[in-house]
Amino acid sequence: MTLIENQTERKVKRLRTDNGLEYRSKEFDSFCKEKGIVRHKTVRHTPQQNGLAERMNMTLVEKVRCMLFSANLSKHLWADAVTTAAYLINRSPSTALNFKTPQEAWSGKTPDLSNLRIFGSPAYAHIKQGKLEPRAIKDDKSKSHDSRTSTSEQETHQLARDRERRVIRMPKRFGIADLISYALTVAEDVIGEEPSSYKQAMNSRDKSNWLSAMKEEMASLKKNDTWILVEKPKERKLVCCKWIFKLKEGVAGAEPPRYKARLVAKGFTQREGVHYSEVFSPVVKYSSIRVLLAITAYSDLELDQLDVKTTFLHGNLEEEIYMEQPEGFIQKGLEDKVCLLRKSLYGLKQSPRQWYLRFDQFMMAHGYSRNQYDNCVYCKPLPSGDGIYLLLYVDDMLIACKHKEEIEKLKSELKSEFEMKDLGSASKILGMQVKRDRAAKTLFLTQAGYVKKVLNKFGMVDVKEVSTPLATHFKLSKQQEPSDDADIESMKNVPYSSVVGSIMYAMVCTRPDIAYSVGLVSRFMGNPGKTHWNAAKWTLRYLKGTSESGILFGGNNGVTSKIIGYVDSDFVGDLDKRRSTTGFVFTLCGGAVSWKASLQPVVALSTTEAEYIALTEAVKEAKWPNGIVSELGLNQDTIPICCDSSSAIQLSKNSKYHERTKHVDIRLHFIREEIERGAIDVIKIFTEDNPADALTKPLPTIKFRNSLGLIGVRCL
Repeated sequence: MTLIENQTERKVKRLRTDNGLEYRSKEFDSFCKEKGIVRHKTVRHTPQQNGLAERMNMTLVEKVRCMLFSANLSKHLWADAVTTAAYLINRSPSTALNFKTPQEAWSGKTPDLSNLRIFGSPAYAHIKQGKLEPRAIKDDKSKSHDSRTSTSEQETHQLARDRERRVIRMPKRFGIADLISYALTVAEDVIGEEPSSYKQAMNSRDKSNWLSAMKEEMASLKKNDTWILVEKPKERKLVCCKWIFKLKEGVAGAEPPRYKARLVAKGFTQREGVHYSEVFSPVVKYSSIRVLLAITAYSDLELDQLDVKTTFLHGNLEEEIYMEQPEGFIQKGLEDKVCLLRKSLYGLKQSPRQWYLRFDQFMMAHGYSRNQYDNCVYCKPLPSGDGIYLLLYVDDMLIACKHKEEIEKLKSELKSEFEMKDLGSASKILGMQVKRDRAAKTLFLTQAGYVKKVLNKFGMVDVKEVSTPLATHFKLSKQQEPSDDADIESMKNVPYSSVVGSIMYAMVCTRPDIAYSVGLVSRFMGNPGKTHWNAAKWTLRYLKGTSESGILFGGNNGVTSKIIGYVDSDFVGDLDKRRSTTGFVFTLCGGAVSWKASLQPVVALSTTEAEYIALTEAVKEAKWPNGIVSELGLNQDTIPICCDSSSAIQLSKNSKYHERTKHVDIRLHFIREEIERGAIDVIKIFTEDNPADALTKPLPTIKFRNSLGLIGVRCL
């Protein structure tokens, strides 16, 4: 510690460690107390509380393991390998230091790398022998390593910097959030060239429009008091920023194309624990949106939409963050100053969370309650006995209420606090079109525009249509993955992941009819083969013929406002792990509001067990829509769940098959308690009347269309 304080001229104020005995001695505690050093000890079994140190330990161990193995050295040399690994890390560029090396950041001098050698290179020991004897002998371990390495290789690659670099391929791992983010970019209306940098914008033919858009953005930032210019603090890392440009389509005859410029922080340059801590921010669930739309149609509510301008700029920062001045707008005479952020900025990791916290505080202060089943759903009871409801998805808002004046009142309150854009009656939300017929009390939710853009993007506009999302002849498995270099090379240029991600977004929002096919083709995204690609294209061909399909809510033809669930299972449908498929769908006011098609986590030993596992998943899901609609004013004591398996229904109500189900996890039997207390009622139906059948397997055309009709999926 004395060395650190002398070299950096800074005092050690806090020390974070785990609870190892080496840090808990009385002598060490006395030393820290004497020096005024505050001790931070992590909670047991939570290494993430000291993430930087733990991650570096892991990095060192991984490097040591690779070095010893590749050099064919004994484990007793681990200490030498650790020393070498640490030496190399301190002399390697780091993104956290703007690609400087830790050694350079510490000493201010670029390190000399001319002395680097390959770890495990042949070593010679000097000895004294006769006049004509060798003056050195080769180490035995070096001999074993040398036997695997030719003498041209030793001479060519003596220095580590001269060694041939191995090709690193990024793994094909995608989360659903990444896929949906990609899908949203597909839905964007791009009508012209968009510059990728400030320099390109200034060299484009639309320079004046882009410059005007940037000035408008800077005016908003200044009006919001986003930052102040201060001297750059010593030893403080700056967050970088850049300009993002978008050209959005206007309204024909009413609004010209819009040039938008946004200043964003480069969040990847932030350091955890320094620039941010908590980053999670909730957004409204798509199921919640569909529930509100169903209630809106059935009860004939008013439905309006708002958009928050410069959303993230409304959030207040809790951390001290310094940012470089934006390119093109560096103030003259103050070039050495930096921006001390006082408000959130787009791109910062904590910006969505800070915006949500401020908005949530505002709504709670105005008498609204947060829905306990979805934290982005707010409601407020009115003296008339009705309620007003608001849904928030980042900067998009839906407001529903029976009384138009109450909606206008809420709009006024929001505009007094935030800069808002009133979009009037809701017609489009998150790429979904909303079409209403107030006389018939119906609301149709579709993604026709998005589906057509997907088809156009992947060149599937003129393909032959098919009647089902997946044909029965497709038997997909890992055995069909490419196994030789020729197949692997041929699949490199196939946009498999992009296609699956794009159709997945349609499935998530409005298309339960493709849930099974999307779930199936997404299992092979890591290494798809030609058969998998043909199955994905088959789904696109189905979407070509059903691009106008969507979900219909409400109507005057006896539609009920009750939640109804349907569940089914396909026994051992997975050809690789022999697991079964769970499929369920819940309807409200005639249309599907929640659905799922996925593999079961365990292998079922019988059809009864597979159906019982699926039924359990459906009962767990039923608690959510029942809870959210009850807080939105629709009370339903018991939710019916329709199942076509008599044995699974019997098992859910009693232990009749105890001898054959002793191995079933006891947690699956919680549905018996739900049935006993009246929350769930499991009902037997025929397979022909079970729409969940379409979520577990490919079906013939007539049966498939009949299933879709039962959950409100149709072309308007």
